Amino acid sequence: MATSEEPAEQGHPNQAFGWAATDTSGVLSPFKFSRRATGEKDARVKVLFCGICHTDIHMIKNEWGKTRSPLVPGHEIVGTVTDVESKVKKFKVGDKVGVGFFIGACHSCDNCGNDLENYCPKKIYTYGSTDYDGIATQGGFSDFMVVEDRYVVRIPDNLPLDAAAPLLCAGITVYSPLKYFELTKPGMHIGVVGLGGVGHVAVKFAKAFGVKVTVISTSPNKKKEAIELLGADSFLVSHDQDQMQ
Repeated sequence: MATSEEPAEQGHPNQAFGWAATDTSGVLSPFKFSRRATGEKDARVKVLFCGICHTDIHMIKNEWGKTRSPLVPGHEIVGTVTDVESKVKKFKVGDKVGVGFFIGACHSCDNCGNDLENYCPKKIYTYGSTDYDGIATQGGFSDFMVVEDRYVVRIPDNLPLDAAAPLLCAGITVYSPLKYFELTKPGMHIGVVGLGGVGHVAVKFAKAFGVKVTVISTSPNKKKEAIELLGADSFLVSHDQDQMQ
């Protein structure tokens, strides 16, 4: 296991700094490592904010039994572009951008051909995976990222970067099924079960689409938040049999 005093890999030109899990304690330590050289389709992104998802906690503590230490977590990454290579046309230096949970795939299978890289059998995760050059990927709890432009998304200028970070995981987790199952038509009525990190984003997206929303929760004390802060239309306590009729 590499220590916080030595690079994780040798021979890569982009020296980086991050916070890594080197054991299963849940504690992150300062960590120097290196990122792959930028290719012709890559952008270099200075990380300004990075959210924390419960997946990060599972991986930091190796609760799924597949963590490769040292591990730099973080996959809700936002920042600014500091460099672009020759074939990058969608972004320029200074653009506000985000990077989510995937940074690569085979680009030749049917899934990739249908913009479903997340189902590609050779997909590359932002951390805990193996990059194109065979080196372990490391996430956004670091100073910068090297990412193929296909996996970079633009952040609107009027959206604060710190608020944008959770949209790269919790946001797309609910936005995708709302769109896929056509639950975005004004006047529809949907239920959101649970008002945690994902649930509250679901309420905000649904209300933005003009959909009527009922929040279903085990916690009565979340009613005020659901209705007054997030704009839900109604609130049910799941263990109240009368309400659930």
